[in-house]
Amino acid sequence: MRTFLWIPFMALAAFGQSRPLSLDDMHKVKAVGDPRCSPEGKWIAYTLSTVDVAGDKRDTDIWMASVDGAQNIRVTSSTDSESSPRWSPDGKQLSFLSARPGKAKGSQVWTMDRRGGEAQQLTDVKGRLSAYEWAPNSKRLLLVVREEEDDKNDEKKPEPGTPEKLKPIVIDRYAFKRDGAGYISGAKRSRLYLFDIETKKLDIVTTENFDENAPAWSPDGNWIAYAGNRSADGDRVPNSDIWLVEAKPGSTPRKLTTFPGSDTQPVWSPDGKSIAYLTGSEHKMGEYNMNRLALIPVEGGTPKIISAALDRGVTSHEFTADGKQLEFLVADDMSVYPARVSVNGGAVERIVGGKLAMNNIDRAGACVAALVGTDTAPTELYTLEGSTMKKLTSHNEAAFKGIKLVTPEEVSFTGKDGNEAHGLLYKPVDYVAGTKVPFLLRIHGGPNGQDQHGFKLEEQMFAAAGYAVLNVNYRGSSGRGQQYTVSIAGDWGNKEVIDLHAGVDYVVKMGLADPDRMGVGGWSYGGILTNYLIATDTRFKVATSGAGVAFPLAFYGHDQYIRQYDNEIGPPWRSGLEPWIKISYPFLHADRIKTPTMFLGGDKDFNVPLLGSEQMYQALRNVGTEAQLIIYPGENHGIAKPSFQRDRMQRYLDWYAKYLKPTGAPATSSAGN
Repeated sequence: MRTFLWIPFMALAAFGQSRPLSLDDMHKVKAVGDPRCSPEGKWIAYTLSTVDVAGDKRDTDIWMASVDGAQNIRVTSSTDSESSPRWSPDGKQLSFLSARPGKAKGSQVWTMDRRGGEAQQLTDVKGRLSAYEWAPNSKRLLLVVREEEDDKNDEKKPEPGTPEKLKPIVIDRYAFKRDGAGYISGAKRSRLYLFDIETKKLDIVTTENFDENAPAWSPDGNWIAYAGNRSADGDRVPNSDIWLVEAKPGSTPRKLTTFPGSDTQPVWSPDGKSIAYLTGSEHKMGEYNMNRLALIPVEGGTPKIISAALDRGVTSHEFTADGKQLEFLVADDMSVYPARVSVNGGAVERIVGGKLAMNNIDRAGACVAALVGTDTAPTELYTLEGSTMKKLTSHNEAAFKGIKLVTPEEVSFTGKDGNEAHGLLYKPVDYVAGTKVPFLLRIHGGPNGQDQHGFKLEEQMFAAAGYAVLNVNYRGSSGRGQQYTVSIAGDWGNKEVIDLHAGVDYVVKMGLADPDRMGVGGWSYGGILTNYLIATDTRFKVATSGAGVAFPLAFYGHDQYIRQYDNEIGPPWRSGLEPWIKISYPFLHADRIKTPTMFLGGDKDFNVPLLGSEQMYQALRNVGTEAQLIIYPGENHGIAKPSFQRDRMQRYLDWYAKYLKPTGAPATSSAGN
């Protein structure tokens, strides 16, 4: 792969820095998202999410910035959040999704004249409207809607003094739970609908009840490509293929792809003759999916993997205006950067160099919009002109002016089985060379994800508190190729732990980490690996385990990973108990754990239910090891309420300090001690 020009991205000014990050800075971070270029390429609509501290919630509004950088305008300002900004192809309207009070509950499409004025509710759809796209002639919308079940409980709160009337939840699906959605009952699927702008008429596209997602209009507006699962039992076989259907009510779709795994995100070529899409791993390895870029003729045929020369996951693909190349984002060893490849395949060309995390790229005409974050700067809106980046927004600059932040170092180390793992090492703010400091190993979740060069608030907060922090992209992580990711399948808590141990040994050997003051922690798979580590390594003086598991057999049928259990481990009546016992050693050998551990989770988490934290907490209390259990009421897997986010960060800092910074102990010690 060729690497082009390296562009130094603007970070926070080095001058005038006067203080470390504090808890009061947590909710000052503004999240920029979902950039969309206007049809003529002169404006970019995007979302900006801020924290309403008084209301204890996040609020998202629509903004738009001129490509020349001269103007940045707030478009919406209601107390109800807006998302998914989309320009009508004629350039006259700017639309968005919002659950503002209107003629129907739930999210609806709202639209406004781009020259200004109040937004008007456009759709009045019953059910869950999750996505939409404008037709090329601006006269219709394509909606993705999941109809409500007849036995669904009303989401509206009863009037004061009126008893709440709840209905039984009837479960008849194999995969019946999903975090955020709760229990999934009934036979209703996400379907495609056509909405006529003038008449307000709503028509369903296909006649059969199967899941349909990620729709894309053909350039002439006559056809729709989408990703759909028409397996006999889609709950057991989460396969998706690319389908074509006429943009008419009651049409019969035609199947384009046949790969027994994930084919999704179809994008039409400018001439309408081919479709580029993402093809992933076979469904049995769905939890370790790595997307490749594929191309198939609209009339059908054998698809071609055009990113075959690149053993990395890709996303956000778009054709260039001439249709000769595809541009996309690559997740590669702690960075995410833009690249391009010919529609004929061949060498992949990196467009922009440097250590960065780019996402949500979009293009229209000469406009290429992207979100870019760096180690010391939260994500902002940029334009891409060739290999040059131009920053358009500075929403976070004022809040972080004068704050000392840390730029992490890339490190690599080799485990006892010879595997080389990579990571990011944060030294404490104002670190004095040659001193040993308290150390934290912070483990990312997934496992199919990576620690990368983007702004990480938690790591910066720990560095500000005087800790060295190490992130490790252990085996199972993305960014190092398909084999690196799938190598842990069915063998959890083994190779990952070897890689994490190697990282800890490396930081101790370099004289940075004080071996007598080391802590560990993570969330989700990071919490799971924390449990594995403290059950095998007594070096850690303190741990935090968020939303973790330690006895997976108890989760069979209880969480949302039934397909993964079936595919990787096997039901116990088929596989026997041996593989389940092997991956359950933190719980089954809780008596070996001497590390004081704080367990945390949300009581509405259907991803990794609170059961895992409760079991480990109870086990440690049983054997006399100090433990604490923190439950966040009403929270799903990702803790969303701002006050709870701050509470969790405060508890992390207090819990680690209790064991790694006892009263009167210095934050650093001499390397010679």
